[in-house]
Amino acid sequence: MSKAQGPPATPSALTRTGSVFRREFVSYFSTPLAAVFLVMFVAMAGLLAFQSGGLYSHGQADLRSFFRWQPWLGLFFMPALGMRLWADERRSGSIEFLMTLPLTTRDMVLGKFLAAWAFSVVALMLTLPLWITVAWLGSPDHGVVVAGYIASALLFASFLSLTTCLSACTRNAVVAFVLGVAACFVLLLTGFPLVLDFFAQWAPTWVTESVAAMSALVHFDAMTRGVFDARDVIYALSVPAAFLWINVLILDWKESR
Repeated sequence: MSKAQGPPATPSALTRTGSVFRREFVSYFSTPLAAVFLVMFVAMAGLLAFQSGGLYSHGQADLRSFFRWQPWLGLFFMPALGMRLWADERRSGSIEFLMTLPLTTRDMVLGKFLAAWAFSVVALMLTLPLWITVAWLGSPDHGVVVAGYIASALLFASFLSLTTCLSACTRNAVVAFVLGVAACFVLLLTGFPLVLDFFAQWAPTWVTESVAAMSALVHFDAMTRGVFDARDVIYALSVPAAFLWINVLILDWKESR
């Protein structure tokens, strides 16, 4: 006599998130928009590094001019990548279907975010020929270059998490893009010398330091120099985590209405 079978095992959170990740990541390459995005990102990164950044003219074998432009590339490309993640789901009404699947809101938010972030890392890795070129022309500090790529990937994670959070608030992807660019700019703006000088004129030192500590640009610049201070790493990890948590709260709140 065969034994009675119990109910099927519930998939783990890792399995559920992985299924969302695979579905979303593969979907990026199902349309020509992925190729357009990747080509434009690599082209703009190279153009800014060589033309505006003077990659060859400053006479040093490094990628400082390349990484100097990564925050500004991410300022526009990451909102463009993340603006549709939830806005299109809400506009088409498919979000109601997603909520009926055996997935938690956290699974969907994390899976979608990781897929978009992985796609942004693919775009970043396509710029590796610049590193190869610089290494062929000279002897760059490869540790600093690796640190620059890690810092860029972490900065993109912050921008994407912020944009996806805003994307959950609207049905219009264009509105999500505009809000994402504005919010990411504010995240960078707090580290500008102009802003810090304004606070330094009247505010105590601890206020100026607190404003600077909220800036993604300050922490990014520190890491691109090859210095991974604990504060910079904590900031780079806590910002995406905070916005993803807010994203979950927004979706749960909208679902309960």
